Amino acid sequence: MKLPARIAVPIALLTLAACAPQTSGGASGTDDKSGTLRVWLFQEVANKPKEQVVEQAVAAFEKRHQGAKVEVEYIPVETRAQRVKAAFNDPKSAPDLIEYGNTDTAGYVKDGGLADITAEFGAWDEAKDTDPTAKSSVTVGGKVYGAPLFVGVRALYYRTDVFSGLGLSAPKSQDELIATAKKIRKARPELYGIAVGGAYTYGAMPFIWANGGELATGTGGSGDPYKSAVNSEAARKGIASYASLFGDDNCPAAKCAQMGGNATVTAFASGKAAMAIGGDFSHAAVEAGAVKGKYAVVPLPGTTPGSLAPAFAGGNNIGVLKSTSHRTLAVELMKSLTGKETQGRLFDAMGFLPTYTDVRQQAASREPFVKPFIDALGAGAKFVPASAGWGQIDASLVLPTMFQEVVSGRKDVKAASDDAAKKMDAAFAAAG
Repeated sequence: MKLPARIAVPIALLTLAACAPQTSGGASGTDDKSGTLRVWLFQEVANKPKEQVVEQAVAAFEKRHQGAKVEVEYIPVETRAQRVKAAFNDPKSAPDLIEYGNTDTAGYVKDGGLADITAEFGAWDEAKDTDPTAKSSVTVGGKVYGAPLFVGVRALYYRTDVFSGLGLSAPKSQDELIATAKKIRKARPELYGIAVGGAYTYGAMPFIWANGGELATGTGGSGDPYKSAVNSEAARKGIASYASLFGDDNCPAAKCAQMGGNATVTAFASGKAAMAIGGDFSHAAVEAGAVKGKYAVVPLPGTTPGSLAPAFAGGNNIGVLKSTSHRTLAVELMKSLTGKETQGRLFDAMGFLPTYTDVRQQAASREPFVKPFIDALGAGAKFVPASAGWGQIDASLVLPTMFQEVVSGRKDVKAASDDAAKKMDAAFAAAG
């Protein structure tokens, strides 16, 4: 799901995705070719640059479609669940398009809120260059329900001054990462070796995946329903690996168990940590911090030397609501807001990583800092189960609770992962 400028997005977006709207009343039955289209986009921490890019895309759309006007409203991420629920339940007051976190897709489709635009997406020339992982985030049951707006991925930020001062090099495996973090903490006890958080789900997932574990198995179809896999032996190995970073020898559990992604990146940016797992969208915050000019980024290493850990592919999409009375225009506006030109401008303005492979490469040539993140994507990024139940799992803090139980010593890995698996399976079953 999404991620940029507002560093905390991953948790916020996914958590709020869980307030599942009721089933929408369906399509409006009309397709007006003029009039006003309403769009809800997310309010960023620093929103003005985003507004300027959107204004350019809207102006170009209105010039191409005489008689059509666009009204854009920027809504707070924190209250979006209620707003979207109300929109799905009252089509007359609903917008024509919405921005949504990519983990929301399955839930919104189940609730009948998003329009199936498979045909239009397939006929759109630019769409052929969409990153496959990004396309999967708008796809449910083989049908497309929106267009990707940007993708977010995480990598390992590390302090070059601290590493050179201690004669260390960037870790090439997860075991080396853990050992390096503890060496730094011992030599520089005022620092966290690596800032980690018990509530930082997306920082923990790569440890599970790198060890061969999965969040769930199955396809989500009626004949192959999702079943939690966080209590498999492979997943438990990854949970234990991540949990080993919580302690006085790296990041004390008393301080770090409650931290989320925002807090870990803030710790790094402020100079309190030698390493942190941060996103491409964290770059601006780190550049504005005390470590400017004293850090580098590499993909998060895997379990074997030289390998890379699969990263979570977050990001946001823009979808057309099924209830729109301007379907054709709404799809065209979606293309304008998510097209290559707009994504290139959003990268320059906000640091949002484009979902088109060619535009992403162009961005990397202009801003070399994105290369480690592109490498992480190329190594095989992963996504959460495409189930409407995922929203409930995230809103219930199932995975953060599991990690916090382990790092606090309240439960061992087996008991905590078994409990988490039961909760996940109940949510998958309830989602159907």
